Formats: sequence, C-alpha cells, structure tokens
Amino acid sequence: MVAILVCLAWSSRADAQIYSWTDGDGHLVLSDHAQGGPQVGYAMPQVDSFRTTRPVDESQSALYDDIIRESAREHSVRTDLVRAVVQVESGYNPWATSAKGAVGLMQLMPATIQHFGVRNPFNPLENIRAGVAYLRQLLDKYADNEVLALAAYNAGPGAVDKHGQAVPPYKETRDYVSKVNKIAGETSKRRAPDTAIYRITEIVDGQETVRYSDRKPASGKYELMAP
Repeated sequence: MVAILVCLAWSSRADAQIYSWTDGDGHLVLSDHAQGGPQVGYAMPQVDSFRTTRPVDESQSALYDDIIRESAREHSVRTDLVRAVVQVESGYNPWATSAKGAVGLMQLMPATIQHFGVRNPFNPLENIRAGVAYLRQLLDKYADNEVLALAAYNAGPGAVDKHGQAVPPYKETRDYVSKVNKIAGETSKRRAPDTAIYRITEIVDGQETVRYSDRKPASGKYELMAP
C-alpha cells in the first residue's frame, strides 16, 4: 500500500513545485514543500490546484456493496462490472467531482442526473441507482456489449456511434475501458450469449416501472432483449 501525503490546493503560482521522496517506511510522499534528503521536483506551471489518486480503501467500498448488488440485480448488470465502474470513476469517494461536472460515486453528468430524477447526486443510493440504470440503457443500446457500453459511459453514446459503434480513438476512453475490464474481468462471469434477458414492465403503486430478469414472466408486459 502506498501512502500519499499531499497538499491538495494552493493559490495559483507560476513557480509551483511538487516534491517527492520515500520516507523511512518506504512510503511515497508528495508535497509542495522541499524536505531534506534525496528528492525529485516536478514543475507545475500556472496551475490553481492538483489532485492525486490513491488505492481504494476496502472498508470504504464495503459500505456501498449492498446498494451495488441490489441495483445490479434490479437491472441485470454484472455486479463486478458496477463495482469496477465505481472504482475507476471515483475510487469509492461519494464526494468526487470532475472538471467536466461529473459527480459522485459513479460520476453522473448533469444530463444523466436530470434524466433519472436524481435529487442529490452525492447521495450514494441515488447515485448508484441512476448510474446502474444508465449503464443498463447503454447495454441495451449496444446489445449487451460491455466494451461499447463502457466506452459510451465514458465518452458518450454519440462518440461511439460517430465512430461506427466502436470504441472512439481517445486515449482516455480506451484506458478507461481497459481499466474497468481489468478489474471486473473482461470475459469471466459474463452472461452466456445464449441466456435470454427479459425487459419486464410492471405497474407499481400506479406507476409503470421496468425491471430485467433471465426468467420469462408468467404474465404481463415484457420484451425479449437477448436470444
């Protein structure tokens, strides 16, 4: 485990520096202040702030596992895939915010927040439910192709469609798909291609709701999503 000690923000300075060294316990330390001993300096010209990534705290991820499993089961999305998306998107930080405006555990964009009626995107329950529902929409759009769904989650379905329904040639998107698949298992635990998935429409409390299942319903309105 690498411990990272860092100053998260300071006022804009043209001569800002980040210094790194290894402490007595073998931990990597990052700071904007030089220390004694061997160290490496990295110039950070004209920046207001910087951020670093850190390993995922397993105790933190466990806090949201029940929500992840429930949402994944409700929308027939692999639980491991959802966990991997949360890890890559936010590192299980419910307060994560990107420069592009994505927020929360699954880094929901404003349009996604509005579409799914999310009131508080920093609420883990609302954020994960909406993120998994959106991921399900993308899987439906791309015939359960997880690679394309992940590419669309990162770059938007418009970018995937623009490039002939293929992963866009963006380094960020390709790295994203690779990271998520590495964590989730690109082929292991994936639904067998001959397993049918049914999109079932039900009336609950007077409102039409949709759920997914690999079991054909005995009655009611449903649609076969995959042969």
